[in-house]
Amino acid sequence: MLTDIIQFDFLRHTFLTGLLIGIIAPLLGAFLVVRRLSLLADALSHVTLAGIAFGLFIEKQLIFPLSPLYSGMGFSVIGAILIEKLRSVYKAYQEIGIPIILSGGVGLSVIFISLANGFNTDLFNYLFGSVSAVSRNDFFTILGISIFIILMIVIFYKELVTLSFDEEHATVSGIHSRRIHFLFIVLTALVIAASIRIVGVLLVSALMTLPVASAMRIAVSFKQLIFYAILFAETAVIVGLISGYYLSIPPGGTIVMVAIFILIITLACKRLSFHKGVEDK
Repeated sequence: MLTDIIQFDFLRHTFLTGLLIGIIAPLLGAFLVVRRLSLLADALSHVTLAGIAFGLFIEKQLIFPLSPLYSGMGFSVIGAILIEKLRSVYKAYQEIGIPIILSGGVGLSVIFISLANGFNTDLFNYLFGSVSAVSRNDFFTILGISIFIILMIVIFYKELVTLSFDEEHATVSGIHSRRIHFLFIVLTALVIAASIRIVGVLLVSALMTLPVASAMRIAVSFKQLIFYAILFAETAVIVGLISGYYLSIPPGGTIVMVAIFILIITLACKRLSFHKGVEDK
């Protein structure tokens, strides 16, 4: 595969994109899990699916050229903004905005998929990922998104950590909680939109949460949590892409299964270390 990666541009773009996704997905996922907002990724992924189906429908009608990647990204960001608006409307039940937008995303997906003549190869690749779907333009778009996300995390790391662990303290400390939360969900929307080419829109939330769940079993600090989550995600992505290439299957499913296997290993190791500690006592 290494020879093919050097020889073929599309494989090189796919592999590099996978490495980028392996960084930004668990990076945002760590904050999602700590804030107990894992369902947010599911909601935005379904909204992104609606955007992809809309883009395919526009392409079919030949109205104007619109890449499903960009339409999915636009829908995802709009969905994130609507969730934040619903948080301000339902102040006592702020989490209700997530299932509302998730339901809306599913409904729009069904409508646009039907208008675009149902499932086809392109839509299947967006749903479950593909080792040959990343074009040169897609790669540079995802590279730009990844750089922007990493910069925002570095710049606002202290505020995001404080908001994640103690929102009341963050507000008292003078942190603009609503602005930081708005930035956070927009970054989450961008991660999901960027990941759909490799993992698939239906499985991207797994890559944001499973490596973090594994890292939580062995990490002793939040920075360690992020480090181990990225390490586990990169492992899953690399194995998934290689398997998808040689077995001619969508890499998304393999990536998720490798992530689950890593989670099982960390759970077993933690359990064994616990029993060993009890026996030593």
